[in-house]
Amino acid sequence: MMRRIVHRLAVVLTLIPALLYGGALTFATDAVHAAAREPHIALILPLASPSFGRHADALRQGFAAGARAAGKNALPFRVYTVNEDTLNVLTIYEQAIESGAQLVVGPLTRSGVAAIAASTLVSVPTLALNALDAGSQQPPRLYLFGLGVEQEARQVAQMARDDGRRNTYVLVDGSPLSKRMRQAFVEEFARRGGITVADVNFGADQASLTKLRQTADTSGTDMMFLALDYARARTVRPYLGNSIAIYATSQVNPGGKTVAQELNLVRFVEMPWLLQPDHPAVMIYPRAQLGDGIDFERLYALGIDAFRLGLELLNNNRDAGLDGVTGQIRMTRDQRFTRELTPAQFVDGKTVVSGKPRR
Repeated sequence: MMRRIVHRLAVVLTLIPALLYGGALTFATDAVHAAAREPHIALILPLASPSFGRHADALRQGFAAGARAAGKNALPFRVYTVNEDTLNVLTIYEQAIESGAQLVVGPLTRSGVAAIAASTLVSVPTLALNALDAGSQQPPRLYLFGLGVEQEARQVAQMARDDGRRNTYVLVDGSPLSKRMRQAFVEEFARRGGITVADVNFGADQASLTKLRQTADTSGTDMMFLALDYARARTVRPYLGNSIAIYATSQVNPGGKTVAQELNLVRFVEMPWLLQPDHPAVMIYPRAQLGDGIDFERLYALGIDAFRLGLELLNNNRDAGLDGVTGQIRMTRDQRFTRELTPAQFVDGKTVVSGKPRR
């Protein structure tokens, strides 16, 4: 018995330095957390989730990059692994607090954030990495930050109105993501005096595409908003012509060098991390080998800014803006961090940053 206890203690003492920034970064175990009660930042991620594990790891790598850039004077952080079960999230959150967490970053999933918000556990500043449903309870120390597409849709509506667009069709595909984009855009466009004439349902069959071309040619509107992803946007773009302006969110951006003629003249918004690699706020952070998929790049960037915002919360500096790699970040009165992304447009197979849209 004594030999097992000594062995377990030796393992714990060996792993503790690796959990603190400055040593090798690894995933913390329950035994280590229970043994090391020291001030730290807790990063709670669904690394044990089959659905979100790879995405969570991309964010973890970005968070570590943010920590390295901040230097050794920043509070060390520990990674707490959770799965998709909300009870597991609550248990690990409470464990992090008991282990000395001065700040919690996470959870990442919407259900996890909802569980934390509905609990009575939030006793330290907590930067949740997803949104809450409208009307949900939000504890005083809970802050929200994420990659919600609703923010982007609202910014696109503002951008369109600033460009003088007054009425629009909205192209939707019926998916939950498309519905969220559509709802946020329509509400903001109306709030700014714009008129949504009608929704147009996406269809990839020839009859639907022909009808879409007739709608674009005879609509009398001055723009169309694509509440679509890249694959669907590239399918419909050839049928929209150039007589009306076309706007979309970052969902139409495939990333990398795959942008071609299919999305010519589509105007959209995207984070500086993906559009402006030579931007001063971007170039100080290393790039990671994350595999295929632009979403991993976005989550890596989210991790960088999450660490930086966490430091602001620790320093009680909650009103200052942040020139982030995910956008210009500001906090609203309801403790939600919003991002203003970089406007861009696809022009002749290239991505042109900012400026008025070309017609």
